[in-house]
Amino acid sequence: MFLGTFFHTLDKKGRLFIPSKFRTQLERGFVLAKGINEKCLFLFTYEEFSALEEKIKALPLSRKKVQEYARWISSSASEESMDQQGRVTIPLTLRKYAELEKEVIVVGVWGRIEIWSKKYWDRFFKKADKEFLEITKELEDLGF
Repeated sequence: MFLGTFFHTLDKKGRLFIPSKFRTQLERGFVLAKGINEKCLFLFTYEEFSALEEKIKALPLSRKKVQEYARWISSSASEESMDQQGRVTIPLTLRKYAELEKEVIVVGVWGRIEIWSKKYWDRFFKKADKEFLEITKELEDLGF
């Protein structure tokens, strides 16, 4: 399980230190892909990416949107691993997609890791903080 928020920097070669508490779970390698519905990257263990693949493959192939989604997620995906120092080189196409520059936020979201530019993370978090504080009462009413 991946939890927490970590503030890191991307070096000039596009390398990012993976938080040390996540490294053991990623020793066998992982998959980087475009984030779904957000301007960030998703980092999946092979098991999590395979589970996503199985869900997509279970959808009707005859539906054009299913084909497009499968194509979009798999074409952006990149199998990666850490170097001996615990860094991953993020492919240029993915860095450009997420607009990653020097300041990068690494977020553990249970079964995956998200990698955000500081600009987009700050924007998301400010909005989310406000919205989710406002719905707390509604969630309590639903028994959450």
